[in-house]
Amino acid sequence: MSPKDAMPPLPEPLRVAVADSHTHLDMQKDGTVDEALAKAASVGVTTVVQVGCDVKGSIWAAETAERYENVHAAVALHPNEAPRIVLGDADGWSRQGARQPGGEAALDEALAEIERLAALPHVRAVGETGLDHFRTGPEGMAAQERSFRAHIEIAKRQGKALVIHDREAHADVLRVLREEGAPERTVFHCYSGDAEMAKECAEAGYYMSFAGNMTFKNAQHLRDALAVAPLDLVLVETDAPFLTPAPYRGRPNAPYLIPVTVRAMAEVRGISEDELAGALAANTARAFDY
Repeated sequence: MSPKDAMPPLPEPLRVAVADSHTHLDMQKDGTVDEALAKAASVGVTTVVQVGCDVKGSIWAAETAERYENVHAAVALHPNEAPRIVLGDADGWSRQGARQPGGEAALDEALAEIERLAALPHVRAVGETGLDHFRTGPEGMAAQERSFRAHIEIAKRQGKALVIHDREAHADVLRVLREEGAPERTVFHCYSGDAEMAKECAEAGYYMSFAGNMTFKNAQHLRDALAVAPLDLVLVETDAPFLTPAPYRGRPNAPYLIPVTVRAMAEVRGISEDELAGALAANTARAFDY
């Protein structure tokens, strides 16, 4: 195993327990769910929100949350999944491999399954949904936006939180939320906007979840956003196995690395690690209603 594939060492445990508000345990390369949760708990990360990105992953998230008391599920079609369902996926970039176009009917069918899952009690959120102008070209925008609007409606009908994926699509995401009317609890996962947008999100009462990329050298805009975000609207996440915090960037991420990001966030806020951890724990429980 090259050092790049090696899991980073265990950080010093947090004294105040927190939650990883967004993780993908189904995408981790090795180890079981039990091992991942035990390792996280050993450093003070006692709760995780497991997030689905397609029908299969959402079923897995719901089943896992049913099995473990400290796992909550979010279910959705990822913004890049919706165009693949409608238009097909010739190069098989997604986990399902190459797929035939299914048209609007296939999207309706997938959305109906997401709604069925969203009604389950251990499913606390609908997400990750939203818009991604980075990976989806203009031909996929209509399917992506239709899917996003449908997920907003599902979240409101089922009384669940909405978890948003916003990649290079800030203005459009905020526009759709205004047009549809956001659910009572809305979370911007892996917050990627600047301080100006953070003020806009704060005004609307949206939660902003910060991931390991806020520690990257080129991420000053994220640290500026974190500095102005109201403390009661801030969450922390890994988005594991992606976005591993510095100094381990490029290596696999996991929920047990949350303390690294929490300490970097506390430094930006100029408050103690314990005070921030307490706020993060309360905010996540409130955002996901557990």
